[in-house]
Amino acid sequence: MAEFRDQDLSGAVFERVSLRDARFRRVDLTGAEMKGVMLHHVKLRDVELCDVEISGELEGVTINGVDIAPLIEVELNRRDPLRAKMRPDDADGFRGAWAIVTQRWSETLDHARSFPEESLHESVDGEWSFIQTIRHLNFASAAWVARMILGDPSPWHPLDLPWDEAPHWEEIPWDRDARPTLGEVLAVRHDRQAMVRGVLESLTDEQLAAHVSCTEPGWPQLENFPLRDCLLIALNEEWEHRNFAERDLAALRVPDASS
Repeated sequence: MAEFRDQDLSGAVFERVSLRDARFRRVDLTGAEMKGVMLHHVKLRDVELCDVEISGELEGVTINGVDIAPLIEVELNRRDPLRAKMRPDDADGFRGAWAIVTQRWSETLDHARSFPEESLHESVDGEWSFIQTIRHLNFASAAWVARMILGDPSPWHPLDLPWDEAPHWEEIPWDRDARPTLGEVLAVRHDRQAMVRGVLESLTDEQLAAHVSCTEPGWPQLENFPLRDCLLIALNEEWEHRNFAERDLAALRVPDASS
């Protein structure tokens, strides 16, 4: 096991590295950036956590004896009451939630179309561009609805985009640097949204309680997985990435022509 003592690793890059059960003592992480990092069962003691920005899935996060995850959920739902509808319990709830995200995305697309298309290929702070975000949502719908629920083992389109930290699969397209037009990715998205809508239109509460499996090579590769969780993942992807897209579009303000 490697040991680093009294060394300066400033600016070091760790990518696809396992630090499971590593121990950090008197370590300076000022200015560090972590993305796609798994922090399960981590203990932080006697730390200085100041001016820190965290986004991601929080569950069982205890700070100074207080589990902050439920508090954050309440605050996020207070800021946007429709967010609470994104965890429905029955088929009608899923249909209603999908209608909400579809409307929200329609508004976001109108916003995006106010920009020159070249801007929609721009990354903000290292995140996906707007068009890459749409490509990822196409991938998510294919994975969790077409593959897991409808049973198509290879539902991919060449422009589908997995998440950056995913393992590379031979069976799944992955061209992060492709520069399709907005129209090209929206054509795929139209088909994928229609697919999800078709599943939801016929969905019953009995079906929602069922489990699904897909064991063919690729991803997801799961057995006896709750169908409801597949739909929740797809719904969460739509909701969260729409928020990210609006955040980044705000940073891509079209320059004032008079300036």
